[in-house]
Amino acid sequence: MRKFGERIVVLGIVAWLSSACAPNSIQESAQPPLAADRTAAPDGSWLLVDTKADTLSIMQGNRPVEVFRKIALGSSGAGVKFRRGDNKTPTGVFRVGWVNDNSRFKTFIGLDYPNPDYAEQALREHRIDRTTYERIKTAWVNGRTPPQDTPLGGQIGIHGVGAGNPQVHSAGINWTSGCVALDNRQIEALRPWVKKGMRVEIR
Repeated sequence: MRKFGERIVVLGIVAWLSSACAPNSIQESAQPPLAADRTAAPDGSWLLVDTKADTLSIMQGNRPVEVFRKIALGSSGAGVKFRRGDNKTPTGVFRVGWVNDNSRFKTFIGLDYPNPDYAEQALREHRIDRTTYERIKTAWVNGRTPPQDTPLGGQIGIHGVGAGNPQVHSAGINWTSGCVALDNRQIEALRPWVKKGMRVEIR
């Protein structure tokens, strides 16, 4: 009976943590739009998320300058994200769209998902209409965060655990709704490197 109760508690904590990048987390994106310049960080740094090795690396060129291990992904793993609510971390090349340093998950680094690649594929497969495609493409071309309310989902980012239970994260569970999660110490160390427009590759 005790084991059953402990399991319920753990599942409850995971459910609370996983709401980090849930579709209704609109407060995470309440940031001003980007300026037109969405180039790489001035020092040439970029972020590489290796979903096979469970690492996030700060890169300069092809050289990692710092590697964060034991990251968490979406509860459905990583790959091509098809729709809102599939709990999948999207693979691809993105840019930092906004940063919320007052997130309940300590820091939320928002990505410009869905990008044009995802929008084009979804249009071909009739998962979005032409108007939605144009909204995404126009925002991206003009240096703004694409709409976060389409059938493709949104609120994808990199964040910490915040006030959540760090033991759930350290247990190696993929607990997010599609984001990349670090522990609080790691997100603090990452934050000074992050600039709007910075390249983020998830593979």
